[in-house]
Amino acid sequence: MANGKNIKTYVDGAWHDDDTMIMRAGDHGAWLGSSVFDGARLYDGLTPDLRAHCARVNASAEAMSMQPFVGVDEMLNIIHEGLKRYPKGTPVYIRPMYWAQDGFETFVGPDADSTRFAICLEEYPMAPPEAAATLTTTRFRRPVLEDAVINAKAGCLYPNNARMLREARAKGYVNALVTDVAGNVAESATANVFLVKDGEVFTPIPNGTFLAGITRARHLKNLAADGVKTHETVLGFDDFRDADEVFMSGNLMKVTPVTEFDGTHYQIGPVTKRLREMYWDWAHSAGSD
Repeated sequence: MANGKNIKTYVDGAWHDDDTMIMRAGDHGAWLGSSVFDGARLYDGLTPDLRAHCARVNASAEAMSMQPFVGVDEMLNIIHEGLKRYPKGTPVYIRPMYWAQDGFETFVGPDADSTRFAICLEEYPMAPPEAAATLTTTRFRRPVLEDAVINAKAGCLYPNNARMLREARAKGYVNALVTDVAGNVAESATANVFLVKDGEVFTPIPNGTFLAGITRARHLKNLAADGVKTHETVLGFDDFRDADEVFMSGNLMKVTPVTEFDGTHYQIGPVTKRLREMYWDWAHSAGSD
């Protein structure tokens, strides 16, 4: 990552204490974009939902016509071995990944038998509770399965996210609230999104245009356990303009409050603050995978 440091790389059965080269110029992943990845976290000595992230990277590889060959338990063992290379208390971003080395001569698809695997660990701090984002609209939209491999966490999807962010930042905002092809809000350019209205929590219903994240699912479970009513439903921009609170959810930062959407301002409210507390409480009680 652009902001990561102290990188450690696992490839070809061994750990390396640097940002090791893993891909050749002729690899299918380099020139035809067959790379997939997932992201998990180490913080406070915990790796919450790591098993789910390892399972999802294998599912992403399959969705991209590759053959994942590292089982979830084996992947967990390799990751924990690598995390021991960091001093106690270091926050780490954990990124397992697959890509294809070869392709077929007759079409652009990857050769499943040539699938490669690596893990990248990067020292990366958690955001403080007061760190917030602002949102605007973007003309770019989330694709559907008929247009892109949206059932995978694939590197080839991220140029679309990048142009959303470039447009938002050119307008003076941090991120963008993104719609699907029908004009319904799907997520932000980088994370799932929620709003709070009259003490109840609403989030876009998964409709096959975005990945309904692992951390998003954890928040919904924690909110329900705390007695908060949650709704997965169709939402539009006006719903967000009318909201009492808005926040984003992703693995990298877990909970990111939103303080503005195109001139509509929000406080970092009690539900957002409580959600963050609940996530940390759950993580400490659940421990690590």
